[in-house]
Amino acid sequence: MIISKTPLRMSWVGGGSDLPSFYQDELGAVLSTSINKYVYIALNPKFDGNIRLNYSKTEEVSSVNDIEHPIFKQVLSFLDIKGGLEIASLADIPSKGSGLGSSSSFTVGLLNALYAYKNQYVSKDQLAKEACEIEIIKCNEPIGKQDQYAAAYGGINLIKFYPNEAVSVEPIICSPNLHKEIEDHTLVFFTGRTRSASALLAKQSKETVSLSKKLLLRRMVELSFELKAELESNSIKNFGQILHENWALKTQLTNGISDIQIDSWYKEGLKNGATGGKLLGAGNGGFIMFFAPPEKHNKIINALSNLQKVDFKLESGGAQIVFYQPYNNQI
Repeated sequence: MIISKTPLRMSWVGGGSDLPSFYQDELGAVLSTSINKYVYIALNPKFDGNIRLNYSKTEEVSSVNDIEHPIFKQVLSFLDIKGGLEIASLADIPSKGSGLGSSSSFTVGLLNALYAYKNQYVSKDQLAKEACEIEIIKCNEPIGKQDQYAAAYGGINLIKFYPNEAVSVEPIICSPNLHKEIEDHTLVFFTGRTRSASALLAKQSKETVSLSKKLLLRRMVELSFELKAELESNSIKNFGQILHENWALKTQLTNGISDIQIDSWYKEGLKNGATGGKLLGAGNGGFIMFFAPPEKHNKIINALSNLQKVDFKLESGGAQIVFYQPYNNQI
């Protein structure tokens, strides 16, 4: 039996600059954190040589080629695993359309668990790179690279995306007290809406060719560096304002990122004491976050009583194998 544990992420500023339509021309940068909500992958040998997969549905097949789930299929094929396995996926948060990077956390966690099954160590950087290859190239998803690196590395990081496809991950060095302050100032609500990010991101990528959209993203990249400087000076004085500007810019990238209902929720949050916030992920659903003084939280919660509040903490472990019982397989 092997179990991997991979965190979800909360992207603060710069999202969208991790798409090739932007970073292939100039530096992209996202500042994000992993949170203590996880995707778990459990796997165990199966005596009959078949493959049994348990996620939102159950598949039992005799060949990798017969698997319906695209990521399971591509990862097993990528690692040349033929069969004789049962794999189960569990998550703390709805696993699709949450805006918390769950698909990439799933991919990173699956790779991590299967490498452990093969009794092989793999670095966080390799996990992230291979998760990008699986999702973006093999599964042909029009997504960016931030989620895979955030899930693999964990912690608060400035993640840079270079025109030559290189990615660097710079941990933000700040005091533990500041981590606690960020947690105490942040409110997260589930909107009750889930969506596929793919169509929205494909549309956004297509429109990024225009200079006006590139200028919006360029400013969002600048905000990533501004927030980095803010946190490294052990301050959150401008955190909310930076989030607010980033969200205002993001909603201009393409139609569909926000709508009347989302705008209404956001305005309610600001009216009741938030200094900033954003919809997490590509947009149009999932989770909405606000940054507000703790004494304003109850007022915001009451104003948004139709939304489900979700508690969280920051985490720094990244992708982990939490249970490892080696199996003498013949892979």
